[in-house]
Amino acid sequence: MLCAKAFWHVVDTAKDSDKPLDIAVADHLSALPAKEILAFEHCLSRLRDAVYRWDVWAAAFLVGGGCSDDRFSDFTAGLVALGRAWYERAAACPDALAEHPAVRTAADAGDQDVIFDEDFNFVASRAYERMTGDSDAFWEAWEAYADARSSTEEEVEEGMGEPFDFGDAQQMRRRLPRLAALHLGPGPG
Repeated sequence: MLCAKAFWHVVDTAKDSDKPLDIAVADHLSALPAKEILAFEHCLSRLRDAVYRWDVWAAAFLVGGGCSDDRFSDFTAGLVALGRAWYERAAACPDALAEHPAVRTAADAGDQDVIFDEDFNFVASRAYERMTGDSDAFWEAWEAYADARSSTEEEVEEGMGEPFDFGDAQQMRRRLPRLAALHLGPGPG
């Protein structure tokens, strides 16, 4: 099975490609057995679930100039696509994203799409489709895989943390001071 170390190896190796990351990862995965593709998806899902929190959503809100449910899904996939080091930094402290060069450049340019990576959500399904030639095969296999894992894995639910008002600039400045400075400008006095 594809373990966390192998998961990050696939992502890091794909970063060396001249292709977009999602395509490079799907290329790599499509050469693996079906079980490995499903294991990759499992690891991706767990990593995305681990950052499904209000503080991370607030970071996405600032970076993206707002953030719906679907867009937050793209943001959590994008955090994983940044690689292990940046993912772990953002998971520990979402405000650390203010130090990421692409986030800083995007803030200066008014680009609200940086980090949001919808295509990375679907790398495993694309790889599975390439392998099988069937666009529905992945979702059927994933459902069976996830069902089997849910009966053997203990669910760890930490919750999303304390909710707060993303529209309250003062609160955003207090909770995510560096990202707020980049995206909301300097605070009052």
